[in-house]
Parts: sequence; structure tokens; C-alpha cells
Amino acid sequence: MKATNITIKIESELARDARVLAAKRGTSLSRMVAEQLTVLVQEDQVYAAARLRALRTLKRGLDLDWEKPLERSELHDRESLR
Repeated sequence: MKATNITIKIESELARDARVLAAKRGTSLSRMVAEQLTVLVQEDQVYAAARLRALRTLKRGLDLDWEKPLERSELHDRESLR
């Protein structure tokens, strides 16, 4: 896959700390940022797919195997609760 250069602006102290962190991890700042962006994009894609599945399920509806009582009195039958 072809790589593309990007430019970002961050606070100088953050840039310094990020370079130190990358060095501790034995990688470059560029690779560390690219890996984090990859994770963010993948998480967003997984979320989008799950959201689409959920919306399809809502549109289709769920069979709860529920039957509506035939009469209003069945809902308010206090005798059976005693």
C-alpha cells in the first residue's frame, strides 16, 4: 500500500513527549501515529457495521412470541392476584 505524508500541528511539549515514548517503544513517531490511526479507523468500521446490523434488526422487528390479551378485563383481573 502506498504511504502518504501528512502534517499535523501539536503542542511542542506533546511532540517531545511523543518522540520519547516512540523511542522507548523502539519505533518511530510516524509509525506510532499510523498504528493508532489504524486502530481508530478499524474501531469506527466495526462500530458502523454493528450499527447497520442493529438498524436492520430494528427495521425487521423482533418476534417476542407475545399474544395480546383478548379483552381489557384480562389485563385488570385482580381476582387472580389474590
